[in-house]
Amino acid sequence: MENNSYSDLRKALLEIAYLGHVSTLLDWDMEINLPKCGHKIRAEVMGYVAGLKHGKFTSREFEEILMRAVEFEKGGKLNGEDSFIILKTLSDFEKARKLPSEFVEESAKLCGEAYDVWVNARAKSDFSLFEPYLSRIVTSKRQEAEYIGYAGSPYDALMDDYEPGITCETIFETFDQLKKFLVPFIEKIKHSRVSINREFLTRIFPIEKQDELTRMVVRAMGFDFEKGRLDVTVHPFCTSLHPADVRIATRFDEKDFLNQAFMGAIHEAGHGLYEQGLREEYFGTPMGEAISLGIHESQSRMWENLIGRSLSFCIYIFSKLQENFPKQLNGVSPEQFYKAINFVKPGFIRVDADEVTYNLHVIFRVEMERDLIEGNLEVKDCPSVWNRKVKECFGLDVPDDARGILQDVHWSCGLMGYYHTYSLGNIYSAQLNHAAHAQIPGLEVQIAKGEFLGLREWLRKNIHVHGELYLPEHLILRVTGEKPSPKYFIDYLNKKYSEIYEL
Repeated sequence: MENNSYSDLRKALLEIAYLGHVSTLLDWDMEINLPKCGHKIRAEVMGYVAGLKHGKFTSREFEEILMRAVEFEKGGKLNGEDSFIILKTLSDFEKARKLPSEFVEESAKLCGEAYDVWVNARAKSDFSLFEPYLSRIVTSKRQEAEYIGYAGSPYDALMDDYEPGITCETIFETFDQLKKFLVPFIEKIKHSRVSINREFLTRIFPIEKQDELTRMVVRAMGFDFEKGRLDVTVHPFCTSLHPADVRIATRFDEKDFLNQAFMGAIHEAGHGLYEQGLREEYFGTPMGEAISLGIHESQSRMWENLIGRSLSFCIYIFSKLQENFPKQLNGVSPEQFYKAINFVKPGFIRVDADEVTYNLHVIFRVEMERDLIEGNLEVKDCPSVWNRKVKECFGLDVPDDARGILQDVHWSCGLMGYYHTYSLGNIYSAQLNHAAHAQIPGLEVQIAKGEFLGLREWLRKNIHVHGELYLPEHLILRVTGEKPSPKYFIDYLNKKYSEIYEL
């Protein structure tokens, strides 16, 4: 009887994962295929499925199965990973049952409706259309924080969902270190006399060729197209239904191949490689889930920036670009190309930002989210506060809501407590990249040859296969020998861009 308790739990978790699979598929379909008039009913269906999943996970029946497994685990007859699955499931269960199923269902329905409103508001550059929905979402997230509970800020409760163990105190201490370096460093770059020609990047690059080259590079990275696919969307993303069904999406622009389709696809493929690297046998359990969005973002940012914007990668890819776009790149050298794709200039759009200015976009958004959740900022004041922060960070006047407060999808999806993971991803990626180069002989030579499987396997062995076994801080310590620190990211930016801009 006792021997069946763990297998019963695995079976129950698998059934819950199937509902999650359905929910994720509905969300992916909404972003890729859904006709405009289908959003209302889709929101209702998504809310219903979310409620079913949450209700099943927090049911008395599941609790009984879980408690039998917990008792069996106390006997010490399970290996470390199986024991972890039981104890982590117990922790997740105790947190989840703090949220009423009706609340979960209504929240999912609200976000399903809000997404369509955000798309319309962004298209019309009119925040007033989205404001009522954002107000409801903020109220919902405040309520969620109250249900979950917190010791410091209510924002801590929301951040913990995406980066276990992180707090406002920790993240803003890290942000202060970043800002202390970034603000004067950006000023130095502004006053550099180095002139970088980027004109050739805005020439017409046929989308058919863009798609072909993008898929070639994603495949070379090790993304398995028999277990994944690449689609076109408004806002690039990665969705995983299972390690054997991982879907990435990018967007194409004839006059902006590198930033839009190419780097966007490499970024999302980095996420996709993480999802494909999770162990299929643990699907539905904590061992089959990524530990955090900060670690997830470290994978995408590492591939996009520390690899994809490196001189070694440029040496590899430039000859292939010239073969396919001979007129567009006529007279351009790999070194010129390298400098062009690492051009630094403050702008309005986070997803288009360069490596140096990017984190300032993240920092002021997190400041706004914290103030919204703590009640120190009203939704109606968000556009003016946003515009003021952009002016303070970059010296720019935001021209409209589409390039300001409405540019990102996250708030419409209820993803509050999420943004800080982008900066953590940059910090983790630099530290992991440093360790990878120390541990993989000849990595730069491999990259210059377009040989990426060695790096993919290193990441799979050290990051992907562990699921949620290690907290982010412990995982970074385990792989690099040090706790997470912004030092490596700051050193990386300082060295790379001081050379480019001759500072």
